[in-house]
Amino acid sequence: MISYIELRKNEEINTYIAAQDESLSALGYTEHSFAHVTKVALLAADILTALGHSERTAELARIAGYLHDIGNLVNRHGHSESGALIAFRLLDKLGMEPTEIAVITTAIGNHDEGTGVPVSHVAAALILADKADVRRSRVRNSDFSTFDIHDRVNYSVEESSLEISENKESICLSLKIDTKISTVMDYFEIFLDRMILCRKAAEKLGLAFKLNINGQELL
Repeated sequence: MISYIELRKNEEINTYIAAQDESLSALGYTEHSFAHVTKVALLAADILTALGHSERTAELARIAGYLHDIGNLVNRHGHSESGALIAFRLLDKLGMEPTEIAVITTAIGNHDEGTGVPVSHVAAALILADKADVRRSRVRNSDFSTFDIHDRVNYSVEESSLEISENKESICLSLKIDTKISTVMDYFEIFLDRMILCRKAAEKLGLAFKLNINGQELL
């Protein structure tokens, strides 16, 4: 069976991940390279493991997380759909079982808030892990005076965590934001659609979605 560790060592795949991030960098987007995809991969798997899913299902979530942004190689617009097609070709060439390819490509094709729907547990975990990666270190722009709203919001996040409650009834995204850099309203201006998708993803997993900013529960 194809493993996450095996994919991380694949030179061809890593070339595409690096290239897609270079394109987004040229467009002024925040970091979408190995730090992001690795964080998403591990967190998506952790979510499913905590909820009692099999290790192989968690492994498929890791693989989906690692490959989920590869469609930016083609274009930012529609990157989830093109990413699913690229992942299909790569995984098929490596000899992965069709049933597992189906799980991964479905998750990748549904992770973006524009058109995505949490149609499976792996897709839901990928959505939550991806949208939870808000952090200062993703901002590439070093000139604070030229920050756009996305730079300000990400740069303002001093701490972030995504945790499932002990009773396994809810999942909470907790953020510590420096409101001198970005207001809470700024966050909602650019992330509202993402939070709505997170709520739907949590529901797919049998959880309630909660958002906590600076100690205040907002959702």
